[in-house]
Amino acid sequence: MIKENQALLNRIHILSDGAIVYLTLPAAFWIRFYILPDGIITVPLSRYLILGVFLTVLQLFACAALGLYRSFRRTRLRRELSRLWLASALVMALLLSFLFVQRYIDFSRLTLAIYFVLNVGTLTCKRILLRRLLRGFRQMGHNQKHVLILGSGRMARAYLEKVQADRELGYHADGYVAARRAETWDLPYLGGFESLLSLLEGYRPDEVVSAIEPEDYQRTPQIIEDCEKAGVKLSIIPFYAQYMSSNPYFDDLDGIPLMNIRRIPLDNWAHAFSKRALDIAGSLALIVLTSPLMLFCAVGVKLSSPGPVLFRQKRIGRNKEPFYMYKFRSMRVNDGQDTRWSADRDERKTAFGALMRKCSLDELPQFFNVLKGEMSLVGPRPEIPFYVERFKEDIPLYMVKHQVRPGITGWAQVNGLRGDTSIKARIEYDVYYIEHWSLLFDIEILLTTVFKGKFLNSEVVRMPVRKG
Repeated sequence: MIKENQALLNRIHILSDGAIVYLTLPAAFWIRFYILPDGIITVPLSRYLILGVFLTVLQLFACAALGLYRSFRRTRLRRELSRLWLASALVMALLLSFLFVQRYIDFSRLTLAIYFVLNVGTLTCKRILLRRLLRGFRQMGHNQKHVLILGSGRMARAYLEKVQADRELGYHADGYVAARRAETWDLPYLGGFESLLSLLEGYRPDEVVSAIEPEDYQRTPQIIEDCEKAGVKLSIIPFYAQYMSSNPYFDDLDGIPLMNIRRIPLDNWAHAFSKRALDIAGSLALIVLTSPLMLFCAVGVKLSSPGPVLFRQKRIGRNKEPFYMYKFRSMRVNDGQDTRWSADRDERKTAFGALMRKCSLDELPQFFNVLKGEMSLVGPRPEIPFYVERFKEDIPLYMVKHQVRPGITGWAQVNGLRGDTSIKARIEYDVYYIEHWSLLFDIEILLTTVFKGKFLNSEVVRMPVRKG
């Protein structure tokens, strides 16, 4: 039933997108020439309507090419919207290029600009609303995707806990197939692996999720064969999935697939270039804009207590290279700066230092670290060598954070993980950021930092952990 529902939903999804794309062009025409002043019609509405047909076809094709009409149960809204905006931008770029080459200069540029804003805004609002409607629908038990789970080990349990805890995903586990019954599972035991084919033909699930343990891996060829005979989609969770990223990618070695367990978008030179360009432009602009504040802080630090204006501390950066991170000194000179975290109530702080830290002004010199290439505006927070040596043996994936430049703010920080909060949770957020990096993601984090009331992150704020 889910397949028929999904097919119907996709058709409605595509048709509604097409209607929005087509109708926003005459709406833009009406706004430009009948609402805004000084509008002189040089191209009749009929020609805009003809242009709208081509724009609709191009937009739907671009959205389909970027995977926007596949099931989005497992796709985050942020990723879907970034693809939508990319598709709309590509279509607009093609349109403007075509009009320029063909010398169709009579079309109103303001009308096309209004069209673009209306188009993107309406499609974005539609997707947000659609997700909310489907989330409520699935939480009521409708539009469920029925699955059979193979295995009863650690990864099978993790999958079951996830789909049961997040009902908006719309997955319903009908039961599990395993070599033996698991005593503690609150899920129907359907039998052993030898009965899989008959179970598939009887239950007709939408998907089979294989999460078998290493000792059962020799059964994989038969599992694949049974699922293909029954025409049921098979998804596999490897027993080593806890060591993998959420989006591994594959290389092809003359027909042999090679799975890379960790995908790092910033390994791509174009991505790295765009991030570095944002860092240089952003840090230069912010240095200029905050220079009066920096002067105020420098004078305040000098008058508040004896010692240097700037506090330099060795941190570990990209590729495990040490560098000196700059701050305005907010504490009296002490011997614990390389082995002790600062706390919300810390006797070492000066009165002026406490004021700076409350407003995060002590972090302003780190813009110079960004300009030098030692840091980025966005990235995992760098640690001092003492803690790197301490955590790398105890925290899984801790050293992955050193594959990118550390940042002034980051995905962990905007989710409240700073200071003496959980290191394990912080690393989970950092690794998620590294594996899902995009320029839009960086901009989102920067805007979140601003609108949460702090331009730069102090390191004492606590918030509940929220998965990104």
